[in-house]
Amino acid sequence: MTLSELLIEEFSRIQGGVRATLKNATVETLTFRADADANTIAWLIWHLSRVQDDHLADLAGTVQIYTSQGWAQRFDLPFEPGATGYGHRSADVAAVRADAELLRGYYDAVHTTTVAYLATLTEADLNRVIDESWTPAVTVGVRLSSVLSDDLEHVGQAAFVRGLADRAGV
Repeated sequence: MTLSELLIEEFSRIQGGVRATLKNATVETLTFRADADANTIAWLIWHLSRVQDDHLADLAGTVQIYTSQGWAQRFDLPFEPGATGYGHRSADVAAVRADAELLRGYYDAVHTTTVAYLATLTEADLNRVIDESWTPAVTVGVRLSSVLSDDLEHVGQAAFVRGLADRAGV
């Protein structure tokens, strides 16, 4: 297995989790909150998609597909197009009301561009410094690890909330 194949396998696990969590989900299920300030499935999937889109576009030197392919207009959220969900409050979480088809479509588009980028990577690329404002400096490999970790946590959270929603009869 090559480095690119390993990374593609890992990111594909996120896609599998996203699809499983969204399967047959209604908007009510996707916006279910375990308490008044809890994250929803819709927000979690939107957020993990936005982070992956933002960070991978930066690594690849491309434009985010959220803005370049019309996803921002389709979601029609009350945030700036560059928002990724970082720092969002309870009201922001509640504002993300999207159906499973829209969430899945956006994530799948992000995944497709991610895989295309990962297929180009060499081992030497992982050591390229992309942010010197941190000590130690952030490399491509560190950024990819960060996105993988964040997205796997959030898809796990979304799956957990799906279980709570299903048990609650939502």
